[in-house]
Amino acid sequence: MTESGSFLSLPTAPDGVRDPWKGLRGVMAGTLVMEFLTFGLALPVVWQFGGGVTGIGFSAVAVLTVLMLIAGFTQRKPWGLPFALVLQVAMVACYLVHPAVGIMGLLFAAVWGYMLYLRHDVAKRMREGRLYDQLGHPEGYPPEQ
Repeated sequence: MTESGSFLSLPTAPDGVRDPWKGLRGVMAGTLVMEFLTFGLALPVVWQFGGGVTGIGFSAVAVLTVLMLIAGFTQRKPWGLPFALVLQVAMVACYLVHPAVGIMGLLFAAVWGYMLYLRHDVAKRMREGRLYDQLGHPEGYPPEQ
């Protein structure tokens, strides 16, 4: 296993152990797609009832929304997580465009905070050898097919 204190470097799973990062990357990508859908559906509402939303502000939120979909497909890349986190900060900053957009950004930022906590916890358990797959299995597991 690789040991490092960097935010981006994570321990690798030993041979014979499922990769826990694959599942977490899937959750992160799914969250980004949900954000794309949520903000995409909110954009017409904010435009219609926003009262004072400028074309530039609307365009900025629209571009960030599309970037979230793109970020969903980049989670396998080493820069995928930082890219997603920068988008979260940008969406919270869109409070200046419209408070509803900023509040939605805060809600999703809380979800990302929890996912980062889970990421830290899984890394800690991997380093300590306490992941379920690292503890060993009874004879005959997984079943041979």
